[in-house]
Amino acid sequence: MKPAVCLLSGGLDSSTCLAYAKSKGFDCYALSFNYGQRHLFELEAAKRVAASLGAIDHKIINLDLRAFGGSALTADIDVPKSRNAEQMAHGIPVTYVPARNTIFLSLALAWAETLGASDIFIGVNAIDYSGYPDCRPEYIEAFTKMADLATRAGVEGHSRLNIHTPLIHRSKADITQLAAELGVDFRLTFTCYDPDSSGRSCGLCDACILRLKGFVEAGISDPIPYQPQ
Repeated sequence: MKPAVCLLSGGLDSSTCLAYAKSKGFDCYALSFNYGQRHLFELEAAKRVAASLGAIDHKIINLDLRAFGGSALTADIDVPKSRNAEQMAHGIPVTYVPARNTIFLSLALAWAETLGASDIFIGVNAIDYSGYPDCRPEYIEAFTKMADLATRAGVEGHSRLNIHTPLIHRSKADITQLAAELGVDFRLTFTCYDPDSSGRSCGLCDACILRLKGFVEAGISDPIPYQPQ
């Protein structure tokens, strides 16, 4: 079985992506980040998901993006709440973390090289999403080209990097349905940007709204706890 590095936040999309990689016969090495995000419950979710889906190894890398700030997830900036679909479709929200996927993919690339792996899975989505520039197909294509110029495997021609984005053109409803088909335990996942102290999701941030939209449209009940509205 071929090794693959799978970026895993503990959210629905990345968990589905990990399950998808496993279903395609890859030996999965899960990679998560403690980057100073305000929603650290996701790391506990990532541990649960990695274990439940049989990841060969699961690493959590510590790096402090709060040193730069610039995001509601890494600075003392309020998380936007109750935005509608039109608002989400325009502009880049303050929950965007500058260069986050570039940093994460670079570290995934480093681990892949040491594993002799040429495959990386990332659960980016460019349909039902909040407008992050590093979730678009053209970004993934550009990073792949850069990686082949920047790595020993690429320069020596041993292998070419494949960044798999199986969710990039799927709606949240499609992703939710796929997750159910792949056996993802929804109870183990965590999505919210602004949970309370007990880990209950707010139900009002972009991440929660998009998640709930997906479950409703897929006709599936979301089993995780939400704060009363």
